[in-house]
Amino acid sequence: MTRHRPFAQIDVFSAVPGYGNPVAVVLDGSGLDDADMQRFARWTNLSETTFVLPPTDPQADYALRIFTPGGELPFAGHPTLGSCFAWLAGGGRPKSAGRIVQQCANGLVPIRREGERLAFAAPPSRQEAPSPAMLAKVAQALGVQAGQVLRAQSLNNGPVWLALQLDSADTVLALEPNHAQLASLGQKIGVVGLHQPQAATQLISRSSREARAFGNGGHREAPLIEVRAFAAPIGVAEDPVTGSLNASLAQWLIEAGELPASYTAAQGTALGRAGRVHVSRDDEGQVWVGGDCVGLIRGEVFL
Repeated sequence: MTRHRPFAQIDVFSAVPGYGNPVAVVLDGSGLDDADMQRFARWTNLSETTFVLPPTDPQADYALRIFTPGGELPFAGHPTLGSCFAWLAGGGRPKSAGRIVQQCANGLVPIRREGERLAFAAPPSRQEAPSPAMLAKVAQALGVQAGQVLRAQSLNNGPVWLALQLDSADTVLALEPNHAQLASLGQKIGVVGLHQPQAATQLISRSSREARAFGNGGHREAPLIEVRAFAAPIGVAEDPVTGSLNASLAQWLIEAGELPASYTAAQGTALGRAGRVHVSRDDEGQVWVGGDCVGLIRGEVFL
């Protein structure tokens, strides 16, 4: 039944409005069917739109369904943080202080507060070596040479990403992919490269200057890596900041000894954003993926 429903739009992985990745959150999705949700997700034309529902698992505080313009996802990172932020701002009360549990198609996702930030526990990620034939096609679509690809892995924590570590953050930022070719491969692609220390300092200085223009002191932590996410098969040519990909990258590359147990990732630079993803692995080996959130829109939608 069509009615007014509480709604919020949250910018995720940035404390500065307009520099992160927005998610549209319908805070009461009860009574909506799959077609209703998909239609609204296409209408918002954001990378993800979410619908908050009563949980069916007694451990969960709320349930969440996550839609892209092209279909439903079992889990996604920035919608998890943004929806939790909106749920709390809308009066949601977690069953346990300082810990929120989200139920989604991928299972239960714990979320914790880290000062002003929220962080989700990265779900387990299955890893598999990609076929040489697929890797060659992806490299061609990205416009990179074989020698620029240091390693590659298929990562699956609900969403499946074919991840490539390239030889530098500069190579990552210079990519001009053939999105039609990537779409034809039917594979979402994540790329990552390490910043040189001086370049990271210059990047943080630049984003701080931009942020101050919006009345904020900007980022204080220099990013160690640069990430980009290409998701043409689900209707998103390039996602500004991607929690699920950063979670799987952390699990893969920390274990491989390529990244430390705590670091900051930059994403969205090529799109004029300044997303920052704060990653840490605790003593039990659990990877936490955190970020700032800021509300931009609050009101009602008629659905």
